Amino acid sequence: MENRLSDKKAQGIPSYGTFTQLKSAAAIENIACAPFDFVVIDTEHQAIGNDLMASAVASAQGAGLTPLVRICEISRRAVLHALDAGAAGLIVPAVKTAEEVRQLVAYAKFAPLGNRGYQPTRDCRWGSSSSFSPVSYMEEANRKTLLIPQCETRECLEHIEEIASIEGVDGIFIGPLDLSIALGCPLQLDSPVMAHAIERILKACRDNGKMSMIFAGDAAAARKLIEQGVDSVAVGADIFLLIHAYQELYRQLTD
Repeated sequence: MENRLSDKKAQGIPSYGTFTQLKSAAAIENIACAPFDFVVIDTEHQAIGNDLMASAVASAQGAGLTPLVRICEISRRAVLHALDAGAAGLIVPAVKTAEEVRQLVAYAKFAPLGNRGYQPTRDCRWGSSSSFSPVSYMEEANRKTLLIPQCETRECLEHIEEIASIEGVDGIFIGPLDLSIALGCPLQLDSPVMAHAIERILKACRDNGKMSMIFAGDAAAARKLIEQGVDSVAVGADIFLLIHAYQELYRQLTD
């Protein structure tokens, strides 16, 4: 199992990725031409079923990208299907309580840390190697598969210190758009309220040795966040970058 986010954090180097919403293996392969470190396969805001999600994970791995999946709900089914497909990590939206996060740990981590269901699947090549050891595989999966709750609700922010301290949580993903709405300053990402919230989340991550991640709309915002101490930034999404690229091309043709 390779995970470029964890490797870069251990080296003190920021990692960069982007979201994919185009439902296209070619789009994922094109992202890898950049080359980014990871891609987030977004099943929360796109109607991506398990078959398409598994194909997207495989495409990312084949292109050299670490595949993360943003699941659509807090459920055993959503967690297990993404991990069995080979996702290197899960981003979990709309988290509110520490109890929800402990349940996520139970779903996502093997015993003794959790109670993830065991079945040789794609993430371990179905146990086909002659040297395959179930115990070693489960230990490695617990170490290298990232569980990353997304802080985008007022309730999650209020409990962020407890959530970041939970064993089995590997990092926190800041969802600045929904968090700003929840905090009463919709899309005012540079507001003092948001600056204070982000610093609180970053401190909780630092204090507990956890990775901090965030979404940024563009490169300038991403650089600023890295300077603030964020470990990893998901910049933009392929569907919007495609729109902007064609808009700019048309502008150049008609100016």
